[in-house]
Amino acid sequence: MLDVLAGALRISTPYTLAAMGGVLSERAGVVNLALEGVLVVGALGYALAAHATGSPWLGLLSAMAFGVALMGIHAWLCVRLNANHIISGVGINLLAAGVGRFTLKLLYDSSSNGPRVVGFEETAWRHVQELPLLGAVADTPLVLLGVLVVPLCHFLLLRLPLGLRIRAVGEHPAAAESQGVGVRRVRVVAVLLGAVLASLGGAYLAADQHQFTQGMSAGRGFIAVAAVVFGRWWPTRAWLGCLVFGLAEAVQISMQSAQTAIPSQFVQMIPYVLTLAVLVVSSGTGRMPAALGRPFPEGAR
Repeated sequence: MLDVLAGALRISTPYTLAAMGGVLSERAGVVNLALEGVLVVGALGYALAAHATGSPWLGLLSAMAFGVALMGIHAWLCVRLNANHIISGVGINLLAAGVGRFTLKLLYDSSSNGPRVVGFEETAWRHVQELPLLGAVADTPLVLLGVLVVPLCHFLLLRLPLGLRIRAVGEHPAAAESQGVGVRRVRVVAVLLGAVLASLGGAYLAADQHQFTQGMSAGRGFIAVAAVVFGRWWPTRAWLGCLVFGLAEAVQISMQSAQTAIPSQFVQMIPYVLTLAVLVVSSGTGRMPAALGRPFPEGAR
């Protein structure tokens, strides 16, 4: 049971980082279905830099740069051009998938996976992994970051001026502008901050698997979106949803290794069935930000 719980915390890390990015973006009024794409390019950015330099730390910087570049397109389309947020998010996901496939073919003559890259166990972080309790959970520093980022995002939204502005432009942008708040500027900042966090989720996937694989996000970005809705657009509640999804995946892996009589296809469905169940149960129970998905100024296209 302890192994399953530790595995659930590790598995929930990319969900958590992506969900926190989604909370920041959608609290500012920008619908973010592009989390799946950010996970993909974050993993790609990590793999390219870690393979070229042999440093996972530079891989993290590259992942953040790739994620910010991709989400910069989404912010430009949604905030500056007042494009439909849903269509833009779907387009960004398709773009990320194409970029990943094109890069693999161009650099490594492969359409499925890249070469092996270094992980954090090959750095000084291995000394942390040797600790009795912490080492069993935190196989990378991103696991600890995934835990710490939740209270940090909660504190940001509740206490810091930037967080108050993010909430204001997501609830009543016209009122915020009347108080001197740059609505579009705050929305762009929120989207890019969210991109930094979500791209680190992709970096975790590449570091954990020691390579970039086409489609390695495997729907995690969409589950992160579900966690944001389940959490009613608050970091702590969204984290709870991520832990539930992580636990479901950990149980699925445990059941597969135990070779139960249940067909493996049904076992693999557990996290996704749980996602649908959570969305059904949580639908209508929380109020989304009032200006979520609405253009500014109102009626502009």
